[in-house]
Amino acid sequence: MSSTEALNHVVSVAEANADYVDAEGTFPTAAVDALRRSGLLGLVLPEEIGGLGAGPRDLVDVVGTLAAACGSTAMIYLMHTAATVCVAAAPPPGAPELLSVMASGEALGTLAFSERGSRSHFWAPVSAGVLSDDGNAVKLRADKSWVTSADYADVYVVSAGSTSGVAGEVDLFALPKSVDGLSVVAPFTGMGLRGNASSPMTIDATLPVTARLGAEAAGFGLLMETVLPWFNLGNAAVSLGLASAAYSAAVSHVSGARLEHRDEALSALPTIRAQIARMGTTLAAQRAYLHSAAASVSAPNEETLNHVLGVKASANDAALAITESAMRVCGGAAFSKHLPIERVFRDARAGAVMAPTADVLYDFYGKAATGLPLF
Repeated sequence: MSSTEALNHVVSVAEANADYVDAEGTFPTAAVDALRRSGLLGLVLPEEIGGLGAGPRDLVDVVGTLAAACGSTAMIYLMHTAATVCVAAAPPPGAPELLSVMASGEALGTLAFSERGSRSHFWAPVSAGVLSDDGNAVKLRADKSWVTSADYADVYVVSAGSTSGVAGEVDLFALPKSVDGLSVVAPFTGMGLRGNASSPMTIDATLPVTARLGAEAAGFGLLMETVLPWFNLGNAAVSLGLASAAYSAAVSHVSGARLEHRDEALSALPTIRAQIARMGTTLAAQRAYLHSAAASVSAPNEETLNHVLGVKASANDAALAITESAMRVCGGAAFSKHLPIERVFRDARAGAVMAPTADVLYDFYGKAATGLPLF
């Protein structure tokens, strides 16, 4: 089966289960199982370890297609991909086979960065690892929030204040689900993305130092230089996939629904057509921006940082506007569950408040554009 055929199969499974996943707030097990079998969990990983060797442009296209079918499935996939690129950049010496099993689908990965104490400032964990006297183990105690795929993932890439003890320095660790002291605090109940199991988790574990990704205090660099570009591209793609689903549903509805007393379709109304036009042009412009940002991450240049900072925030806001317009032009049909618009409307609200939030990214973009340091 080709990667295109594999993606089409996953999309069909995700789409068939999306309404149930949303209504019940349940993890999209069928879609994730299809992803595990598809080969797509290794999309951007090297071919020599079983990946597909694809790049940022391929990722945003796959994620956007998944999001149009099921936002929860797309976020689970994105978090796995963000975990894999982090592991690929600095493989933990104590788990030499980890990347291969993540590529094959045997191990689903996720990130555990945000903490209750520092909230959406994911780069600044308030937890800290304590090195054992012999230097071979790390004691880690952390209260993590918003861990996608909590209790469903097989491996968690976890951040903590560095064992160096220096303020602002960060370590990253790869924790298998089986480790003692990793527990879900409460089930996830959210307005949108209701199936992605983004629960708070507590970590109270002793880890071998070989579970660390890279050298001591290398975590901040991995967060900023590896995770942030890939995550922001993927998150923007989720937003635009949701917006695309809203736009397509709106166009179909206003083209087919009729005002019988006037013997015309809703699309005969100039105000409706104007809204559709704004949605379509905004979506096209944002897709072009996303593809430009993906190309810049593939071949970094002087604009890459601004693209990385701007693309998520811009796409998040566009998704808010497009899904809002879809609700307005489709009226009661969108407000009910007659159309998928109310689901993607709720799902789209998550992007702007997901770390790094749109407001933080706009601030960072402004700093970068005016020559100020980000931190």
